[in-house]
Amino acid sequence: MGMLRALEIRDVLIIDRLDLAFQPGLNVLTGETGAGKSILLDALGFVLGWRGRAELVRAGAAQGEVTAVFDLPPGHAALAVLTEAGIDAEGEVILRRVNAADGRKTAWVNDRRVSGDVLRDLSETLVELHGQHDDRGLLNPRGHRALLDDFAGLDLGLLRAAWRAWSQAQGAMAAAEAALANARTEEDYLRHAVAELDKLMPEPGEEASLDARRRMMQGAERIRADIARAHQAIGEEGAEAALRDAVRWLEGAADKAEGRLEGALAALNRALMELSDAQAGVEDTLHALDFNPADLEAVEERLFAIRALARKHGVLADDLGGFADNLRARLAAVDGGAAGIARLQSAVKAAEAAYQHEAGAISKARRAAAKRLDAAMAAELGPLKMERAVFATVIEGAEAGPDGGDAVTFTVATNPGAPAGALNKIASGGELSRFLLALKVCLTKDAPGLTLIFDEIDRGVGGATADAVGRRLQALAAGAQVLVVTHSPQVAARGGHHWRVEKRVAKGATLSTVVPLAADARVEEIARMLAGDTVTDAARDAAKALLAG
Repeated sequence: MGMLRALEIRDVLIIDRLDLAFQPGLNVLTGETGAGKSILLDALGFVLGWRGRAELVRAGAAQGEVTAVFDLPPGHAALAVLTEAGIDAEGEVILRRVNAADGRKTAWVNDRRVSGDVLRDLSETLVELHGQHDDRGLLNPRGHRALLDDFAGLDLGLLRAAWRAWSQAQGAMAAAEAALANARTEEDYLRHAVAELDKLMPEPGEEASLDARRRMMQGAERIRADIARAHQAIGEEGAEAALRDAVRWLEGAADKAEGRLEGALAALNRALMELSDAQAGVEDTLHALDFNPADLEAVEERLFAIRALARKHGVLADDLGGFADNLRARLAAVDGGAAGIARLQSAVKAAEAAYQHEAGAISKARRAAAKRLDAAMAAELGPLKMERAVFATVIEGAEAGPDGGDAVTFTVATNPGAPAGALNKIASGGELSRFLLALKVCLTKDAPGLTLIFDEIDRGVGGATADAVGRRLQALAAGAQVLVVTHSPQVAARGGHHWRVEKRVAKGATLSTVVPLAADARVEEIARMLAGDTVTDAARDAAKALLAG
């Protein structure tokens, strides 16, 4: 059985040094009002990472420190938290937390530095507290669904995944609908622009090519005359004829020149070949410069159309092709948008159906668990002298969410036929304490290894009712460790282990300490609780009777 084995407190509030060794079963702490019982819970809450008092350090001390030692049986839920945090543990876990005088807080688990979040995660597996001001969600209907789910042992993983899938499908459809609506506002523009671009179909580099052709055509007449004269000068009636005459004359004289003309003849032949190449180039140019004036008009018309479209759309002429592709894609989105929306709507419906299936299964499990909880509560309320009270877990439809579509509320009617309502609005103080005790017992019954702590759970009750509360706590402690801070002698008498919290004055300072009570001391303490400041023999006899009872 998991349990709190030791609590060591150093310089916390009005405690200078305190070492407590708790036991299995029912541990009761008693003492006069103001003796410091709540300080023990403050110290335990501090080492468990609970958010409590901002300043715990005893006046004049450099720091306050609390250490708690818990036994962990195999399979205890705390082991999984420790493993996730990378902390080795076997058999026990030691929590230590220090509060410096400047407010800084530092924590260790098995000598490994940890965050407050790790402490709080551990605390949920180690301790369950019910106090005067900490009902851990029992009185808050917003937490009732989670409490019922824990009682039922429900895993909401699949439901939450289905909710995320449904939400994502709805988001995708909404985005597609918005995009389609936006696209439709520019549909006329897109169709006109795409038609213009499709008609022109400009190619990359075409604008520069057209511009060059236009300039060439514009200057063609002026340069063609010069090129034609050059062609005539080097043609058959010009330079070529003169060179051929020179070659013929030199060849006729070569035989008599004793080889002196061979070099000259070779050079002239080469010149004739080069001249032939020049003639071909000039002829090609002349042919290129031959154009119909209508061609210039066509080139200019296309060039100006390309430049006008580029200006209109604010892009470079060479980028018109890519721009047209983008417009076509946007137009295709409009044309295919309805079909895409239909597909997304189908996906939303499928995701919704999957979510509703999971939510329905969870809701069914909750309703079954609610019946079990109501039956368990009915069994608990009888021994607590509330056999006429009716506890009911009410499940109503609510807006769908990641945890389903159920609203869960714990209600109570103090008598059959009386109207049911919220716990804290229907029950009196003493009744509320017993309802919360019963509910706490039911909700933690399947959470082995928890140390259950009750801070004045018996407030507002006395006599036979307080005795019933004490006996229920005693029975509960048969299978768990229970710590009870109490003002009730009937509850204190049921304890297996009894400590008295008391104040003392040392060197002018008021300090709190905790004293374990042997059998005789227990009689005196319970007699004090029965009689007040003056303990009589009758009170002692009554105390002995309670202890024997």
